[in-house]
Amino acid sequence: MQHPRIRLHTDRLPTGPWIFARQVPYQETPPDGTLVEVVDHAERFVGHGLYNGSSDIRVRLISRGKRSELDHPRDFLLRRLAAAARLRRKTLRLPEVTDAWRVAHAEGDDLSGLIVDHLGEALVCEYHSLGFFRLREELTWALGELFPGARVLHRVPRSARGREGFQQRDLEELDRQENLEVEIHEHGLAFPVTPGTGHKTGWFCDQRDNRRRIAALARDRSVLDLFCNAGGFALQAARAGAREVTAVDLDEVALERAERARDRAGLGQVRLRHADAFDLLREVCRAKRRPELIVLDPHKLVRGKAGLDEGRRKYLDLNTLGIEALAPGGLLATFSCSGALDLPTFLGTVFQAARRAERGVRLLEVLGAAPDHPQRPAFSRSRYLKGAILAVD
Repeated sequence: MQHPRIRLHTDRLPTGPWIFARQVPYQETPPDGTLVEVVDHAERFVGHGLYNGSSDIRVRLISRGKRSELDHPRDFLLRRLAAAARLRRKTLRLPEVTDAWRVAHAEGDDLSGLIVDHLGEALVCEYHSLGFFRLREELTWALGELFPGARVLHRVPRSARGREGFQQRDLEELDRQENLEVEIHEHGLAFPVTPGTGHKTGWFCDQRDNRRRIAALARDRSVLDLFCNAGGFALQAARAGAREVTAVDLDEVALERAERARDRAGLGQVRLRHADAFDLLREVCRAKRRPELIVLDPHKLVRGKAGLDEGRRKYLDLNTLGIEALAPGGLLATFSCSGALDLPTFLGTVFQAARRAERGVRLLEVLGAAPDHPQRPAFSRSRYLKGAILAVD
């Protein structure tokens, strides 16, 4: 099959899967979302990618193999997704502990701009690439081969809609998708989830191992879980023997799901509160009794490089309040899911927060996303989630 050709400015090949607009000289270009063949300035074959003239990421490379590898896109997607699923099933053995796991992690699985999550009986395809959205029929077929009987849902996050140039007609069919509630299971607890709605794909698979790690530290402690969403950290902490747990979020729908999961598990020591995390921390700072373990897992506070300074100030304020609110000898588990904020900068911000709070801290552990969120060496942003556990004097 002959695909439209995109010629690069130079003979220097990109190390990662993203080819930016500055690397592509003016030339006759195909429609946005088209599967293309990429050659260097000397006309040598580079690979295949998804073209988008509306995005600064002009081409997302998805293959550097043979010229014939994308002759049949449907079969290519089946091979690539099968390899990704095999890693999770055979190597990581995730179905033994959960039915909520990431099947494909975009650049980490050489599928730049595509995320696929397995949530109970449903699969959610989240598109950060217009090109993969154009291939959604082929993706649905391939996933049906790998997961017979699963319901395949499609989602385009708001951040990608403008950046990738999605048109309203592209999104109309998504609005017609029927909401499907499923029950997912993780380390012995059940949670109600509506795949494809709310935050991300409907569940934070990336925090699965961290929820169990923090729970192991919660025994006999009072716990404050902020930005709790559906209660993943809070309920695991209560199940592990926390003395009391308060879970806080501004999202009333998420809190209702957390309440249902709590009641199903019989974890009555979990108290749910609808409140702003910053306001609540200020309230706790004035109280006589302080929590002994605080979890800070906010939504993305840095949307991109342009918002880095403002977002870093928010992380600084949040962690300052979190450290001030802890009882002496308490533990802080703090996270950032902002890809534009790297780990050294995040840790530096947390340490600066400790100085502002005039509290001594000791870094006990650095955390990241679960292993079903892998990273290719040439694309560090795949490891977007970063966290730390600190002991606070």
